[in-house]
Amino acid sequence: MRKFTERTLLVATHNAGKLDEFRQILAPYGITVTSAKEHDLPEPDETGTTFIENASIKAHAAAGATGLPALADDSGLEVAALDGAPGVYTADWAETPTGRDFVMAMQKTHTALKDKGATQPWKARFCCTLVLAWPDGHEEVFEGHVAGELVWPRRGEDGHGYDPMFQPEGENRTFAEMTSEEKNARSHRGAAISALLEGCFS
Repeated sequence: MRKFTERTLLVATHNAGKLDEFRQILAPYGITVTSAKEHDLPEPDETGTTFIENASIKAHAAAGATGLPALADDSGLEVAALDGAPGVYTADWAETPTGRDFVMAMQKTHTALKDKGATQPWKARFCCTLVLAWPDGHEEVFEGHVAGELVWPRRGEDGHGYDPMFQPEGENRTFAEMTSEEKNARSHRGAAISALLEGCFS
């Protein structure tokens, strides 16, 4: 596995919250973190059918355009009774003409489960894939998953996305009922980031 020896990393995202998260995580390593937005990079079309393919598209596009190593992630929710949907199309389920509406997406998921006659517990898992790509084309891939079940009605005010509907295994609270620290200690992104740090930064 290739170690990260550079001093600057481009995080291929336009999401300010995600960028801040990676800046905090990588601060102890003395690494300068920049973003796709800061480099005025367009968001590439995510034409892949897997999380790895989409994360790889974003990471290599950013690395190729800037000459910097780039980190990208792709994540989503897989629902067993819906044959793994929404999966890589998780964000698409929330798209509206005015932006993403995850309350609508959660309602859509609940309706799909009821229409299918799926019986509880509604097993599901969150998935996160990180791809770290270098300008020479090399990449390293890291994955994180957290299993659980979907609940209805939604519970909790914190978190984002499907958090109010997702209850991880071994918990009686949804992600949206946890503090950010509690969620990060159990989350799919937390697991993928831990694998990344151990693999390329330790």
